[in-house]
Amino acid sequence: MAARKNHHPARERYQLPPAAGNHKIQPWTAVTNQALDVAWRTVKGPVMLGISFLAATLCYFRSLFLYLGHRLKWWSGYLQRKFKKNLSVEAEVDLLGYCAREWKGETSRAKLMRKAYEELFWRHHIKCIRQVKGDNYDALRSVLFQILSQGLSLPSWMKEKDIVKLPEKLLFSQGCNWIQQYSFGPEKYTGPNVFGKLRKCVELLKSQWTEFNGIKDQHKRGNMCNSLFSDESLEYKLYEALKFIMLYQVIEVYEQVKSEKAIPSLYRLLFSRETSSDPLSFMMNHLNFIGDTCGLQQIDMLILGHSLEVRIKVFRLSKFNTRDFQVYYPEERHREWPEICLLTENDRHYHIPVFQV
Repeated sequence: MAARKNHHPARERYQLPPAAGNHKIQPWTAVTNQALDVAWRTVKGPVMLGISFLAATLCYFRSLFLYLGHRLKWWSGYLQRKFKKNLSVEAEVDLLGYCAREWKGETSRAKLMRKAYEELFWRHHIKCIRQVKGDNYDALRSVLFQILSQGLSLPSWMKEKDIVKLPEKLLFSQGCNWIQQYSFGPEKYTGPNVFGKLRKCVELLKSQWTEFNGIKDQHKRGNMCNSLFSDESLEYKLYEALKFIMLYQVIEVYEQVKSEKAIPSLYRLLFSRETSSDPLSFMMNHLNFIGDTCGLQQIDMLILGHSLEVRIKVFRLSKFNTRDFQVYYPEERHREWPEICLLTENDRHYHIPVFQV
């Protein structure tokens, strides 16, 4: 009865009934989730297969792209090496920049070289350098390149004589048949055809020298030099012609010795050596090896300068801070002889310095 007394009908009348749509929301959510689940299970296989295929395709094209890039780079380098002119005298580069690349580190030699290059830059006003191919012809190459690029004239004695006929002259007039043992650098060609081969080399030297001397446009001479010094076969003929010119001068001076005439001091030094006491020994023991197993020695540089009537100034960087840092071949100054300049780091290989204009 007590329970009934505590019962309030009015309070029951105002209690909220359950939401009208609650019994419908849960079934529709379940249906939607179920539909999505069924749909996902239906398309899951194809979607994952498509994603896997897309990933595999991307990986394939990435690998193909990398492979093609690698092959393209290889072929580009190959074609550049094949068709690019192989200049034996490279273009000008900044002197101090070249030094910084070549002489890094803190060794005593590296420090000495950096100081020597700074001396050239600041005191001698050399701002650039042309690197020369480092073979056993590089001294001849460095000298001839400057003669042609500057358009220098032929030596006076070459203007008076037909140098193309000198090989036959030595054979028939002076009886120098031993020249058949002349060796063309690494080719080591000897035999009765030596004189004909030497004639072609000397003829090429004369024609090229005369042509370059006749060109007044410096830019045109530079382009022609680039063309000439990218043709190995022509280059080597020119260097062999220079070697023969040196030999001819030695033979001429030796004839003066036999006639008891005065000769330049450099030839007295040459003939005082056991290995070059006469032209034949000079050729066999020294000249034949130039271009093959060795380059020019200092006595050879003297003969070269005297034969071509140029004064060759050489900066010997390994002799920095000594009296031999700057030397001349020949030492005697000839007012009418032009001067060309080389630099060397080791007295074996030479480069061409470029002065500030």
